[in-house]
Amino acid sequence: MSSQTSGEGEIRKRIIEDDLVEGIVAMPTQLFYSVTIPVTLWFISKNKKQKDKTLFIDARKMGYMVDRKHRDFTEADINTLADTFTAFQEGTLEDVKGFCAVVETADIANQDYILTPGRYVGIEEQEDDGEPFEEKMTRLTAELSEMFAKSHALEQQISEKLGAIGYEV
Repeated sequence: MSSQTSGEGEIRKRIIEDDLVEGIVAMPTQLFYSVTIPVTLWFISKNKKQKDKTLFIDARKMGYMVDRKHRDFTEADINTLADTFTAFQEGTLEDVKGFCAVVETADIANQDYILTPGRYVGIEEQEDDGEPFEEKMTRLTAELSEMFAKSHALEQQISEKLGAIGYEV
């Protein structure tokens, strides 16, 4: 995706300049039973409908945990990914901050042919909750201080209980 070792950078440059990469999708962790790290899917095509453009999707936040070790996609997740790709191919896709972006080959070249979706899709915009920063920080630090005090009181109780049964901490 971004490594320059063993000629990887040159390989990425060639396949981008040859307009072979239709899309790159960063998948979430734990999606495959044998691989716990995130996987990135590359969609390669000699017959791209969108010339000199590549679709980048950051799907790392999608899916749900089936159990402690395995994640899966909902039907809605699958449809979102498929619909995004279809809209890209039809030329109707609009970028969604933090999720997808259509990037011109020249822009990829300007980024040294690095194909990490997060670089192009950006960060999802956060809604402003209307609370001024200073007020929010004052409130949150007061809450944290209160939680620290409760934590200390609980530590004392645990220490006393352990001492009562002969275990000093």
